[in-house]
Amino acid sequence: MSPTTLPVGPEHGHVTFLGAGPGDPGLLTLRAVEALTNADVLVAGHEVLDVVRVHARSGVAVVDTDTESPSTPVPGTGAPQLTVVDGTSTTAPAPAVRDAAHLVMEAARGGRRVVRAVSGDPGLDAYAAEEMLACARAGVPFEVVPGVAAAVGVPAYAGVPLRDAQGADVRFVDARTASDRCWTEVGVSDGTVVVSTTLDSVGAAAGELVAAGRKPDTPMTVTVAGTTTRQRTWTATLGTIAQTLKQAKVLPSPEGGRPVIAVVGERSAAAQRDQLSWFENKPLFGWKVLVPRTKEQAASLSDQLRSYGAVPHEVPTIAVEPPRTPQQMERAVKGLVTGRYEWIAFTSVNAVKAVREKFEEYGLDARAFAGIKVAAVGEQTAKALIAFGVKPDLVPSGEQSAAGLLEDWPPYDPVFDPIDRVFLPRADIATETLVAGLIELGWEVDDVTAYRTVRASPPPAETREAIKGGGFDAVLFTSSSTVRNLVGIAGKPHNVTVIACIGPATAKTAEEHGLRVDVMAPEPSVHKLAEALADFGLKRRAAAVEAGDPVTRPSERRPGARRRRSTT
Repeated sequence: MSPTTLPVGPEHGHVTFLGAGPGDPGLLTLRAVEALTNADVLVAGHEVLDVVRVHARSGVAVVDTDTESPSTPVPGTGAPQLTVVDGTSTTAPAPAVRDAAHLVMEAARGGRRVVRAVSGDPGLDAYAAEEMLACARAGVPFEVVPGVAAAVGVPAYAGVPLRDAQGADVRFVDARTASDRCWTEVGVSDGTVVVSTTLDSVGAAAGELVAAGRKPDTPMTVTVAGTTTRQRTWTATLGTIAQTLKQAKVLPSPEGGRPVIAVVGERSAAAQRDQLSWFENKPLFGWKVLVPRTKEQAASLSDQLRSYGAVPHEVPTIAVEPPRTPQQMERAVKGLVTGRYEWIAFTSVNAVKAVREKFEEYGLDARAFAGIKVAAVGEQTAKALIAFGVKPDLVPSGEQSAAGLLEDWPPYDPVFDPIDRVFLPRADIATETLVAGLIELGWEVDDVTAYRTVRASPPPAETREAIKGGGFDAVLFTSSSTVRNLVGIAGKPHNVTVIACIGPATAKTAEEHGLRVDVMAPEPSVHKLAEALADFGLKRRAAAVEAGDPVTRPSERRPGARRRRSTT
């Protein structure tokens, strides 16, 4: 029975053993997301929590099994006490991993829907198997949601197919528990071997295979942090992998115990990895990109950056607040209902949000726009209107700006336009370009402050140091105010950081603050800006490969390197 239909009461708890995959949150199955959405208690290790917690509902109780500390009972369950950590979830210090089965069962006995999430697939996790048996013995109902196993998912992300057209055997070995007999069996085979090991034990695993009969020149790939933007893969042979990792300064490493996936075999396509490495060859792979916008505005842009392999870091530089005096906005919204306006023009997503919130306050919905023509300054604003249930009548056919909107705006015609007034809900710092242009076209304009933009609070000290010290590979400036506000609250980005601007005005402001602009969007759109940065990263990667240089991120440049400001 699905957790969505299970009765929840003192005797009707349920446990879902869930595979979280090898690290990429996008590899969670639809069934896994459904189970997480309905969970009352989420139990997992720290790294797994980072993958699954985003899909959990608000108020879910979260237990980190990597944290060992004394615990106190949750009232009515006997499980550790859960305490509030943030506004979206609760958490508790967990007992040692050996006690996780007790915690899971006690929470389930209390009538809770428990999700026990593990890395990879539950069927390959020894602890999960023990916990399932414990549930079975105690009569606690449970189900299993499979996940993508690291031994399969990581090679796919590394561009290393495990089988070819000849259909070679594929053997899987966990080097941490493999016996001498196991090594002997895979040593005499000529098939592909997928070895789960740790970074500091790769050389030993290679030695075991050679001792068991594999040739030292057998191709081998080693991938660390697979399926995440920290992924790195090295290609060598059984005989040279230890030296390859040493030359790459991978070993010795304080993080040598990290799990890695090694693929060994003549037919494992290791030689073709340069062509098949689709993930690590993404244009912005591993780039840490600063997105200085409000959190709501940054979401879709961050998603796009992730699709290019980047790691977006959202730093709000602008906070949106209601107008100091709401009366003007209230009169304008009432005027919409009473037929005061022929047009309403939205120049930002924030303007749409402000009007929508005022509508909800009055119990109105999109039907209040009946008979009124609606204009949107660009695609994103139009999408926000459509989500509200309003299809705009006018979106600029050319430049997505106030100037572009004016180029397509019809002049007032007393014969065809029964009303000559336009409602313009905007920010308190908006320019007068649109107002002046509409008046010139014969329209009367109610220019209303729908929201205020104020400078956000400074980001944490760690973020400020990364900005000034070259910890970011790129920063996207989407307006002149984001330039001024970021410099004001966090300091000027380091000279190795790639500066990308949405348009000429923003670029001019950046240069006035001593920044060199490397990338400019072909048109004033945040998504075109992200595309332009991805194109820049792709060309930068191609130039490095052509020159025979290692592909590095901008933040990996020599800290003392300086660059001159552009004079063009």
